[in-house]
Amino acid sequence: MFGFFRMLTDPYELVLLLFRVPIVLLALSVHEASHGYMAYKCGDPTARNLGRLTLNPIKHLDLVGTICMLLLGIGWAKPVPINTRYFDNPRKGMALTAFAGPLSNLIMSVIGIVLFTAVTCIVNPTSNLLLMICFFCYYFHLINLMLALFNLIPIPPLDGSRIALMFLPDKIYFGIMKYEQIIKIVFILFLFSTGANLVGGLAQIISDGMFFLLTRIPGFEINEINMFFYRFSAIFNGGGIVA
Repeated sequence: MFGFFRMLTDPYELVLLLFRVPIVLLALSVHEASHGYMAYKCGDPTARNLGRLTLNPIKHLDLVGTICMLLLGIGWAKPVPINTRYFDNPRKGMALTAFAGPLSNLIMSVIGIVLFTAVTCIVNPTSNLLLMICFFCYYFHLINLMLALFNLIPIPPLDGSRIALMFLPDKIYFGIMKYEQIIKIVFILFLFSTGANLVGGLAQIISDGMFFLLTRIPGFEINEINMFFYRFSAIFNGGGIVA
């Protein structure tokens, strides 16, 4: 919640919010459309028939999940309806459909860090415009990475809980799902306390590793100037992506 008040007084926070809005709209829309597309490929036309195979954010956004995404950097969208009766193998179909969302965010995260590294290591941005492009790419990368990691947590109603169906006995799985709404409320409260910081910290560690690997590629070699841009991006981002 303190992050919200910082947005009203800190110009850097306002810039981050302006970056975050289009990133959140795209990240959540691609995430949910990927669920629907995978379900369709597995034989379930429900999402397609309801117009959910689209990047139109209005079709996908959940009010509470979007607010959490804007304030905390992690959140969720309106779940794509899935009818497992259309799947030849319901467990496999549900797991593939659930995993498609986080996978789409991981792919976008990789695209973001590659573009960021290319800008910092090849172009060496000095103008304000190039710096903003650089920071936008980094932020795009980190928010999508956080969204992917967050949704892989095996807690209802996140995608990880659906993937867990592949590994849990039905009795245990459906016993947990009976309390999905209670778990969801508790989990939201946890996010507003320390949960977002934990996911953000893990995302930063993974991001550092991805940047290190990319700078081993010929042409992307790291130097002091490039490292400065990366560190400055991390510091610039640090106060804004989690509350």
